[in-house]
Amino acid sequence: MGAAMRRIHVGNALSAFGLGFTVPYLYVYVAQVRGLGAMTAGLVLAVFAVAALVVLPFAGRAIVRRGPLPVLLVALVTASVGALSLGLSGVAAAVLLSAAVLGAGQAVMQPALATMIVECSTAQTRSGAFATQFFLQNLGLGVGGLIGGHLVDPTQAGSFTLLFSLEAAMFLLLVVVMATVRLPHAPRITDAPAQSAGASWKQLLGNRAMVQLCVLGFVLFFACYGQFESGLSAYGVEAAGISTSALGTALAANTLVIVVAQFAVLRFVERRKRSRVIASVGLIWAVAWAVAGYAGLGNGSQTMATAAFISTYALFGLGEAMLSPTLAPLVADLAPTGMAGQYNSAFALVKQLALAVGPAVGGPLGASLHAPYIVVFLLFSLGITVLAVRLGRQLTEAQNHPSAARSRVVAQGPAAAGQAPAHA
Repeated sequence: MGAAMRRIHVGNALSAFGLGFTVPYLYVYVAQVRGLGAMTAGLVLAVFAVAALVVLPFAGRAIVRRGPLPVLLVALVTASVGALSLGLSGVAAAVLLSAAVLGAGQAVMQPALATMIVECSTAQTRSGAFATQFFLQNLGLGVGGLIGGHLVDPTQAGSFTLLFSLEAAMFLLLVVVMATVRLPHAPRITDAPAQSAGASWKQLLGNRAMVQLCVLGFVLFFACYGQFESGLSAYGVEAAGISTSALGTALAANTLVIVVAQFAVLRFVERRKRSRVIASVGLIWAVAWAVAGYAGLGNGSQTMATAAFISTYALFGLGEAMLSPTLAPLVADLAPTGMAGQYNSAFALVKQLALAVGPAVGGPLGASLHAPYIVVFLLFSLGITVLAVRLGRQLTEAQNHPSAARSRVVAQGPAAAGQAPAHA
């Protein structure tokens, strides 16, 4: 990979490392350390989602017009200010405002970094680039959370202030690293006739394949990521009797599978149609929900229930490893020239909406209606398979199976050297 891509990957790792310091302990910090109660802590988590939903529609337009790097630098400075002020805030209003600033900055980082990866990669290297990004994000979150857990002390507010200060420092360090990135020139809206924001969104919504991918993305994030720390964990504790330590082990198993399997899975994924890969993920997650059903609704021993619950998170991790080199490159391939930022922001918006709705729906279901919870999300997983198959019918061969399309072009190249490109 080139120097620009190396810096982008370092940036992804640093941002995830900084987030890992604070994300696992945010609820404890607000509710107990600052003494603001569970209601305020819940509102803080909701503010993160709301802030993302507010800024992402504008972020895509800004990335398209100004480029991803200036937008990323502004987002990093914003997130740094939000993290530092959150560590210093002691009253509810200040905590909520700081969370909104931090959430807005974090939300804009995702599509900006994704667009930078698109601009620094080719169709041949894009899947590997996004797989590396996902690998480093999970590794950074895991290491950051591990170090943060040893630094934090729930009896001392100062230890949390230190964590948030370290997070703010990571974002500023990332500003320095990313400021040295030299991106290849990519088309901007300013290079073409002026186009209104409404027209660009209308163009995106007119792309039937992209709309179907957004619907599929919502179901993916709603049925998996939106359940990790809400419905599924509540179900594990209430129905399966899972201890907090076993829940932590399950989350660690999820990360471990991603870190270990990511590049082995990449070789498998790159040779197959993207729609079929996503459809396979739906089937794997359906099995995961069935295993979770056994953990909470079966008649096995507590040891078997715990093992089944940990296996559920591991199976989710396998599916995530298959999606990381599939979804983001597909979004990039669906985007017209110069519109990658708009499409990445739209997909990030769908993701944030699913992550906001998922816990609100899954939390109460997982805590009290155990059998319906498993059945509903098992059906959602099967729905992923159906939606992926339907999406495949809307994709060109180059979008759905780029490796096969490239092989065919290479195979035809020498024979067609002296001919007009009749089959172009």
